[in-house]
Amino acid sequence: MPAKGKHRRLKPRRLLRSMAVVGTGGAALALPLLGATDAHAAAPAASVSGKAVSAAPVAAKKAAVKVAVVSTYTVKPGDCLSRIAADQHVAGGWKKLYQDNRAVIGSDPSLIRPGQKLTLGGTAVAAASSAATSQTSATTKTTAPKTATAATGYTLPVQGVAIGTRYRVAGSMWSSGYHTGIDFAVPTGTSLKAVGAGTVASAGWGGAYGNQVVVRLADGYYAQYAHLSKLSVSAGQTVTAGQQVGLSGATGNVTGPHLHFEIRTTPNYGSDVDPVAYLRSHGVSIG
Repeated sequence: MPAKGKHRRLKPRRLLRSMAVVGTGGAALALPLLGATDAHAAAPAASVSGKAVSAAPVAAKKAAVKVAVVSTYTVKPGDCLSRIAADQHVAGGWKKLYQDNRAVIGSDPSLIRPGQKLTLGGTAVAAASSAATSQTSATTKTTAPKTATAATGYTLPVQGVAIGTRYRVAGSMWSSGYHTGIDFAVPTGTSLKAVGAGTVASAGWGGAYGNQVVVRLADGYYAQYAHLSKLSVSAGQTVTAGQQVGLSGATGNVTGPHLHFEIRTTPNYGSDVDPVAYLRSHGVSIG
């Protein structure tokens, strides 16, 4: 009997050992040998529910980022749409920003005003493109003396100064993607002249243009003077060629004091023509 009893105790051990060995080589035989505690501990590492739980924080983070991007921006002095779009990483650039906020800005994308709240509706994109070059990088230099008023009744907006940034120079700092006028790099306080006789269409704050004066000339074109430190005329006032309309400055979106001068077919942004060609057509000598 003792031998028989011993034989019965050894048989289960061999069976258990055999199943354990087989269990290490095949998952199907190993499962029955797992205790309740072991099965419970292994589940989170391999179960589908474990993956869903770990993915949840990632989804929450993505949702949080999206909410942070869709926000508003309050316009500050000196701002322009292209700079806001670049700094805030607006998908679609300034054109998309303007499209989303046209009801706030109005028909002229350059005339944004401090305090306006713009919706930043796009998702974040890669970092903005490299910084644009200075708008008034050209060095001021004296040119040959010019006649104060041409025989045709037209004159330069500022005397004795060469053109700095020229018309249609491309750059991301401008809402239109290019320079809509010409710049004269002059110190603050330089006297600015009406290029021809006409009537002041507007005089006051012009958003990115700072303090500006727009004159409707006798031939129906419009002359714009931007970034002024002081206005010398008011809307509705008549002026003669060579009359002071204001003093140069650095108001609005600028990198330094200068005169930004445009010739337009209407008083509105986007109707610009080549101011050098215009002045030459009226007998004014300009480089």
